[in-house]
Amino acid sequence: MISYIKGPITFKTPTYVVVEAGGVGYHINISLNTYTQIEKLETVKLLTYLQVREDSHTLYGFAEGGERDIFTKLISVSGIGTNTARVLLSSMPPAEVRAAILGEDVVAFKKVKGVGPKTAKRIILDLKDKILKDSGEMALTVNTLDNTTRDEALQALLSLGFNKIATQKILNKILKEQPEITNVEDLIKAALKQLS
Repeated sequence: MISYIKGPITFKTPTYVVVEAGGVGYHINISLNTYTQIEKLETVKLLTYLQVREDSHTLYGFAEGGERDIFTKLISVSGIGTNTARVLLSSMPPAEVRAAILGEDVVAFKKVKGVGPKTAKRIILDLKDKILKDSGEMALTVNTLDNTTRDEALQALLSLGFNKIATQKILNKILKEQPEITNVEDLIKAALKQLS
């Protein structure tokens, strides 16, 4: 496994770069996210992922470990290939991909070319627990009644301009700690106390 490649960039495009290391020019596929981080650099250190197939060996490069981590998680999902993962990371920064998975935001994924609702749901289902485990956060489970109430409260709070991730965490916390809250109004009021 090639962990990283460091050296001068001899050729650069938004989709791939050629990095010279030890007298060899390595063709490394990149996302737009990585491109924006290395665009003005002449020498780089790219973390890599090597895809080995019967007919080819393909290198993918990443400016940061977080992006490589999300990339390898994405390609572990059935139906997500390296190209789809790269398109996803070109459309959304790694932090946004994580947030969309944790927030079960199917709409965010559907905006990406080649990702339909079924694929988006599969990404969320397959990766949510892995990301929660990696980030050391506890998965908060709420029942289906809570989900409907929570979703309505979330939409109302988002329309007021609150941050989506912070709001989701607070709503989940309230529903876990105060199971007696069953209607949207009470949930919004409780959330507003903690958000403001």
